[in-house]
Amino acid sequence: MKHATDCAAETRAKLDRWLKALSGRTCERLLTDWSWWRRADQCPPEGDWHVWLLLAGRGFGKTRTGAEWVRAFAEATPGARIALVAASLLEARQVMVEGESGLLAIAPDDRRPDYESSLRRLTWPNGAVATLYSAAEPDSLRGPEHDAAWCDEIAKWPQGEAAWDNLMLTMRIGVRPRVVATTTPRGVPLVRRLIKEKGVAVTRGRTESNRRNLSAQWLATMDAIYGGTRLGRQELDGEMLEDVEGALWTRALVERCRVAADSIGKPVRVVIGVDPPATAGGDACGIIAAAELRDGRLAVVEDASVARPAPHVWAQAVAAAAARWGAERVVAESNMGGEMVAAVLRQADMTLPVVPVRASAGKVRRAEPVALAYERGQVVHAGVFASLEDQLCGLQVGGGYAGPGRSPDRADACVWALAELLEGMQRGMVVGVRRV
Repeated sequence: MKHATDCAAETRAKLDRWLKALSGRTCERLLTDWSWWRRADQCPPEGDWHVWLLLAGRGFGKTRTGAEWVRAFAEATPGARIALVAASLLEARQVMVEGESGLLAIAPDDRRPDYESSLRRLTWPNGAVATLYSAAEPDSLRGPEHDAAWCDEIAKWPQGEAAWDNLMLTMRIGVRPRVVATTTPRGVPLVRRLIKEKGVAVTRGRTESNRRNLSAQWLATMDAIYGGTRLGRQELDGEMLEDVEGALWTRALVERCRVAADSIGKPVRVVIGVDPPATAGGDACGIIAAAELRDGRLAVVEDASVARPAPHVWAQAVAAAAARWGAERVVAESNMGGEMVAAVLRQADMTLPVVPVRASAGKVRRAEPVALAYERGQVVHAGVFASLEDQLCGLQVGGGYAGPGRSPDRADACVWALAELLEGMQRGMVVGVRRV
């Protein structure tokens, strides 16, 4: 049996012999054949779609993908009429046409379109024509007809839905009119609408997918600065982050409250909030450490939650978190029975006081003042807690939940901990005692 290294060497040797046997003309054609170089996530989707919506992080290769799709369509369709729509005419020219991955840069010499800047028009040797449009001027899309379109960064179009609707009314010639829309995702009305629309094929992608064509230093810097943050999840991971209607927390609010983990100093006191799973092996156990800081703010300092644990596992996780932070007490939801929760924690050698809290109506009463404390800037997140933050943004006024998973276990644990700290601060102020 051949060793893997020997097989790899043999494959490289065969490839070298094959490449040397190619003519110069064939090599030149391969270099400009996108089907050879594109990744699987840059291939047009299969099926009968009329819109291909490519939602991906920065640096994914969206521009190259859109430009190559237009190039292939134009070269295969003599006399085609194509719309190129961007947030402005300047962006359409600088990115879609003249950019490093734009239509002029990717075209082979013998098939390069002629660009007439004053007419906002590219013309291919076979008579296919592409015209530039600005989404800021939706009425400019009244009148013309197209059988293909490439729309770039639709999430930043100033009059998104109006421009899109006018464009779609022009897609009325050709055998099968199609539109490619490339954008970094944002929760704007047009993007939300297209994701749900029939006949729209959605491809999602991350910056990381194009690592081999990006600066390693830039990738490392972006990950260090934005990794796990809302901005990073949107701009790098290509996630569609939306706010839930009637949510107590919004993503903008959470992001505004974020600080560096090493900037909070030594806490005055720490409380561990716990939301135990109702059954062994059921939902996760929410375990959140929250602290009162010396400047009077409160901080979420750790999410130590455990996924679907047995009772002794989550009890040990609570005990470990309490030891790490020198917590003064544990606040635990007690719907499964206050004595039972306390007994499970005692089995993990927990010597701290356990304060039981009841859920249902009590949960709502506790969550709303905590959300207001965030609004006042009284609460910060010392670091990034993506799973917790997703759940917080799913808690709704009145006690509803529209976030990920069946239960907001992490969010509930966070509310228990912060509510206990807020109440403790209020008690201290009433009796004239204030920690400094």
